[in-house]
Amino acid sequence: MAHVAPWKYKFVDRLVELIEKYPVVGIVNINNIPAPQMQKMRASLKDKSVFIVGKNRLIKLAIEKSNKENIKDLANYIDGQTGIIFTDIDAFKLVKMLDASKTKAPAKGGEIAPEDIVVREGETPFKPGPIISEFQKVGIPAAIQKGKIVIRKDTVVVKKGEVIGRDLAQVLTKLEIYPMTVGLDLRAAYEDGMVFPKDVLEVDSEKVYGDVLNAIQSAINLSVNAAYPTTITVRILISSAHAKALNLAVNAGVVNSDTLPLLLGKAYGEMLALASKLSEGLDEELKGLISSGHAEVKEEKKEEEPKKAEEEEDENKEEEAIAGLGSLFG
Repeated sequence: MAHVAPWKYKFVDRLVELIEKYPVVGIVNINNIPAPQMQKMRASLKDKSVFIVGKNRLIKLAIEKSNKENIKDLANYIDGQTGIIFTDIDAFKLVKMLDASKTKAPAKGGEIAPEDIVVREGETPFKPGPIISEFQKVGIPAAIQKGKIVIRKDTVVVKKGEVIGRDLAQVLTKLEIYPMTVGLDLRAAYEDGMVFPKDVLEVDSEKVYGDVLNAIQSAINLSVNAAYPTTITVRILISSAHAKALNLAVNAGVVNSDTLPLLLGKAYGEMLALASKLSEGLDEELKGLISSGHAEVKEEKKEEEPKKAEEEEDENKEEEAIAGLGSLFG
């Protein structure tokens, strides 16, 4: 019988203890995560969860030894390089937290491009030298301008789903283009007696929240329109009934402590409207009187002008006659 190292028993017992302690347990993919990024991720999770990396066989053994309901299904998601995370954060928030901790990393060559990789047109920090042939070798149109190497136009060097070559990966790193996203990728999480795959946990929480609010509002509207009282709608229904009763009483002229201020306000408003109409009528009548008065004055002036002209003509004739007599007796 093969000897089993004591540390393995302790490791499994420790995992079982953590499984029993924390309400949420997740299986995490850690493939191709460089050591520096792994250290940063461990540090970011330190105060929120416990993250442990171990041999897949030992992690499976710990899950199988746990007494939690249905947790053994979580072992089905252990494959490749695996870590296990324990936390009080609910599974939906956990997947968002892990996705937010992911960072960009350079390609090493041999990876599958997660999206189209584009090298943009423009100046590079490199002086003329052998590197220009490296650019051209991987299909990047480069030239020398003003003592520097420039990219002549935007170029898609790898399309989404294609393999990134080693030579291209080196050139991209020199250009500080980091096409890979690295981080802890949650494969599945256990919570409340159920195992949730990542695709179930990846939901748009804002959209779901908006849908729930719309559903609540629609239900309230339906309940109010159907006059169906609930703990939420009863106040709305009473308020609506009170408003309708008050409106009916005001229109019918019923006087009570609630309607009196409204009736007085209504009467005051009607009085102002009537006064405004009367004022407009008086203004129109006054304008008419003034207008007719001006017409009479103008007519009198027209009659006076011919008389004045005749009088002046008579005076001129008299003066001429007197002047003629003076010449006879002169």
